[in-house]
Amino acid sequence: MLVDCAIIGAGPAGLNAALVLGRARRRVLVFDDNQPRNAVTQESHGFLTRDGVKPYEFRAIAHQEISKYPSVDMQQVRVTSIRHADASFEITTEQGDLFSAKTVLLATGLKEILPPIEGLHDYYGKSVFCCPYCDGWELRDRPLVVISEGPQTFHLVKVVWNWSHDLLVCTNGHQVLTEEQRETLRKKGIEVVEDRITALVGKQGQLERMVFATQEERARRGGFVAPQLLQASPFGEELGCEMNAMGGIVTDSFGRTTVPGVYAAGDASLVVPAQLIIAAAEGSRAAAGVNTDLTERAFL
Repeated sequence: MLVDCAIIGAGPAGLNAALVLGRARRRVLVFDDNQPRNAVTQESHGFLTRDGVKPYEFRAIAHQEISKYPSVDMQQVRVTSIRHADASFEITTEQGDLFSAKTVLLATGLKEILPPIEGLHDYYGKSVFCCPYCDGWELRDRPLVVISEGPQTFHLVKVVWNWSHDLLVCTNGHQVLTEEQRETLRKKGIEVVEDRITALVGKQGQLERMVFATQEERARRGGFVAPQLLQASPFGEELGCEMNAMGGIVTDSFGRTTVPGVYAAGDASLVVPAQLIIAAAEGSRAAAGVNTDLTERAFL
């Protein structure tokens, strides 16, 4: 059967797109490989009426709401390839099943590569996070560390300063700050340590101290880290979509990529660790783009 839209990915962008398209009476396939980027997150914040929701609860509510629309079919399987075939797209799953769709919406998100620091994974999502807007409130006024190895360091430190003025900036052996930036931070009482971090130490996911290659230790009670962000799937590039300088899929305001019939929404196009509400909104707008274009086709 040829469906109207195949949505690849079932995070907030993909699920909200499925909801909107289901309500538009479109035949939709949603492919969910059950590998959400926020799997380590205890709670999600900044979503009106859902502030503090646990990720698994959010997904359960979303699935329940979408289930009211019979034209939406959820497939719990990983997609391995997408091929443009004449006026449609062929989607192949890891089980070898083949599906056809008039359009494809990529809501595949990003994957995070954390700095190779001993113990970091034990604290990530519990007392060390990547998004201050998502988790800054819970860490307010604590002595915090900002771990960042790239050019975003200065900006991230300034943002985190809104939640705590007791900051330690760790670049893990990298020189990423200019003298002017270091002086600006010094005037704010923010110390910069460029020594390599050898370990994070604490209990039950709660950070207590940092250990450096110099054997020096610093007490910290939480913090933020800037992971490297990469596309979670190769489909955008494989389909020929234009990518921006940050590695995101280029779209217009309704999720249209540079390839006709291919749309993108959520982190895959934003290339930032977006909050749930932003990714969901992106999915809604992309769904409107899909429905508009399919409607225009029907009147040709």
